[in-house]
Amino acid sequence: MRELSVVITVLNEKENIAPMIESIENALTGIDYEVIFVDDGSNDGTQKEIRKHANDHVILVELRKNYGQSTAMTAGIDHTTGTYIALLDGDLQNDPSDIPFMLQKMKDEDWDVVAGNRKNRKDGMFLRKIPSKIANALIRRMTGVYIKDYGCTLKVFKREIAEDLGIYGELHRFIPVLAKLQGASITQVDVKHHARLHGSSKYGLNRTFKVMADLVTMVFFRKYIQKPMHLFGTLGFISFALGAFINFYLLILKILGNDIGGKPLLILGLIFVLGGIQLITIGILAEINVRTYFEGTNRKTYQVRRVFKGNEENLESR
Repeated sequence: MRELSVVITVLNEKENIAPMIESIENALTGIDYEVIFVDDGSNDGTQKEIRKHANDHVILVELRKNYGQSTAMTAGIDHTTGTYIALLDGDLQNDPSDIPFMLQKMKDEDWDVVAGNRKNRKDGMFLRKIPSKIANALIRRMTGVYIKDYGCTLKVFKREIAEDLGIYGELHRFIPVLAKLQGASITQVDVKHHARLHGSSKYGLNRTFKVMADLVTMVFFRKYIQKPMHLFGTLGFISFALGAFINFYLLILKILGNDIGGKPLLILGLIFVLGGIQLITIGILAEINVRTYFEGTNRKTYQVRRVFKGNEENLESR
């Protein structure tokens, strides 16, 4: 088993491959490492460039089509053998020379995840930096996971954390939240960031809406994944109570001889009552699904960091 596996997802990054392999080789001197390049459906000859410049440390995983960065990351992690796993962008904006420091910090201070923070980010102010700052602040506020830079791909993980991240869809932006769901300890260090020299960015303002949609998912995962009834049941009972109060009020008016047939309030009351019943039902079904998932797969609802027996310490995760 290698000490370190570096996972790099690439999409049409032909010109960046040779300098990337060279910079990694120079940065990781003295470390037993492997580099897993995951080609996510490139059509510019990126695969040929990787094979051309590959050395004994390089492994190429070619996906059949473009699946997206999250799926490509998962494929890369699945093909690693390292005790520690690092994620790195393939556009040379992250610097591999930061990895040894992050790895050593993880070992010395026993962190589960060491994330990078692009202190002097070399991107456009209005299209990249400002939207990123707003998104980071919103994610911190809504998920309760307080790191500065969610968008920095450069991260180092203990293997057991990386293997259980469950990155799918486009949840790679929320890797710290996914790690925190496992109870991982996370720290962040300042890392270097370079302007893109070759190729074009794969990100734009259109991803803002995807981030917002995924954020709702992450908030649910963070707070209610094991107790969905607390969310749906609470909303359902509030809605049902409002509807019942409105309908009781209208009933009193009817008893007093008032015509309530044409009142919009009657429709609103019925909507609240029916909506409340539906939310409560959804909560019950979600609870059944959660229990089926954990009990049917024999999956634990907890993770143990260490087990102490007398003077001995078992460091294996369970």
